[in-house]
Amino acid sequence: MPTVRVSVTLKPSLLDSAGRTVAGSLKHLGYEEVSDARIGKLITLQVETVDEARIREMCQKLLANPVIEDFSFEVVG
Repeated sequence: MPTVRVSVTLKPSLLDSAGRTVAGSLKHLGYEEVSDARIGKLITLQVETVDEARIREMCQKLLANPVIEDFSFEVVG
């Protein structure tokens, strides 16, 4: 059965306060090479068949908020 990995992130134009907190914490711990961090979510779906139009529709209707989030997906396995 194919697996689809959906990645959802805030649009680049939006402030990611959680990401900013993580980046600041990493710097505080001595990881000075970190200049930015963005927090998102990874959703793994097991599907009967791969229909990219249907997967895109799932993302647009439920898995991501298209007003503030971007999404991408990949089929694995």
